[in-house]
Amino acid sequence: MTMPVRIDEELYAAAKNEAQAEHRTIAGQIEFWAKVGRAALDNPDLPVSFIADSLISMAEPRHRATPFVPRSTAN
Repeated sequence: MTMPVRIDEELYAAAKNEAQAEHRTIAGQIEFWAKVGRAALDNPDLPVSFIADSLISMAEPRHRATPFVPRSTAN
């Protein structure tokens, strides 16, 4: 379900620019920022870049994931 919200014009413009660069919708960009912010508040010991990268990774389809191979078993 979607809900309309009012946001500052500057935030909208920033989300629009970032959304284009990240291939997201404007709403998707704002949702991503909200998820990053929430996770950062819940985990203040983690760098924000790590949180953002983790959320991006978790959103990728599993079939596109590269399996982890430890160095000790790689030939």
